Amino acid sequence: MIQAQKGTKDILPQDVAAWQLMEDNAKKVFSLAGFNEIRTPIFEATELFARGVGDSTDIVNKEMYTFEKSERSLTLRPENTAGVVRAFIEHGFSRQPQPVKLWYKGPMFRYERPQAGRQRQFHQVGVEMFGSAEPSADAEVINLAVKYLNSLGLNNLEIQINSLGCPECRKKYREAIKDVLKPYLKDLCEDCNFRYEKNPLRILDCKVEDCQKIFEKEEVKKVILGDFICEDCQKHFDDVKEYLSALNIPYSVNKLLVRGLDYYNRTVFEIKSNNLGSQNAVCGGGRYDSLVETLGGQPTPAVGWAMGMERLFSLIEKTPQNRLDVFVVSENLPETFKIVNELRENNISVEFDYACRKFKKQLDKAAKSAKYALILMDDELKSNTVTIKNLDTSEQIKVSRNEYISHIV
Repeated sequence: MIQAQKGTKDILPQDVAAWQLMEDNAKKVFSLAGFNEIRTPIFEATELFARGVGDSTDIVNKEMYTFEKSERSLTLRPENTAGVVRAFIEHGFSRQPQPVKLWYKGPMFRYERPQAGRQRQFHQVGVEMFGSAEPSADAEVINLAVKYLNSLGLNNLEIQINSLGCPECRKKYREAIKDVLKPYLKDLCEDCNFRYEKNPLRILDCKVEDCQKIFEKEEVKKVILGDFICEDCQKHFDDVKEYLSALNIPYSVNKLLVRGLDYYNRTVFEIKSNNLGSQNAVCGGGRYDSLVETLGGQPTPAVGWAMGMERLFSLIEKTPQNRLDVFVVSENLPETFKIVNELRENNISVEFDYACRKFKKQLDKAAKSAKYALILMDDELKSNTVTIKNLDTSEQIKVSRNEYISHIV
């Protein structure tokens, strides 16, 4: 038997209502804030992610699904910010009134060990705002993330923020991190040794227990928690915190928060749900002011975030599958088809028994799937009536064929 591939899952009919809720709420919440949906291709040129996401990241080094076609290297998208930035540049969005506010949803692909809430094909919903360098834009997208999670009934949230500063700030911070960690290189994991040369800030994102213990050493901790951001970046960060307080959004500053992608600068943030286990992050994002220019566009400040929808699905309250409005019980298929079409043309959901089985079997099936049984047997056909049975109360009435719809709507 051929089965779904490791790290992929079918979304079954009983779960689709919850997925539709996530998608519908995204459209409602983001549209109210003036964000428009964008849909980008599932695969892009490999170079887009190598340049955009960063060749020092685990995503580019270990996790991308890359294939050759017509002597071109293509990659299934492992995240969508780079693709949205590519579309922003390609379609001349920089000529539109700024800021340009976009949101997306869809499948992403990463080759990693499947675990709870994390698959090789997974889904993300996210927002991106281009054209505003103001700290108010940072607060706006964080606020939108919180509002979206609240709309799904998720309120037990923990918001962590940090500032990585500008390129000059990061340069000083990187050198300080390298200096203080140099004596411990032999004790750091293989990934951290690789990051030490490529992007030392990424070391702080390591979850290996032995590395975490090194970060807790007094001299290392002093550097990690030190203030390296310049006056302008500090002002920007202070303003973000002020706006979050004005929005009544509780937050904490986490100096170890660096995010896993190379393009972030200044504000970075994560939102965690206290209803999950150790893998409790449901949203991550930040500011990426250099990415548009890196990918060939004009210098454009930008900020955004993404959420894993599988993790959201594990948290939200599941709704039962929708019941049909009507099940037609009849042994006359030509008449059944007529009445089924009439109902559907009036936006009433309806099914019937394709095998035209005996009355009792049809009624049993109706009781399991619908709110009303619409009975159309010989007596009803002769008198041009239908019998409508409420399957919750067992009450039934016989009405004229010409006016039965008004008793259902």
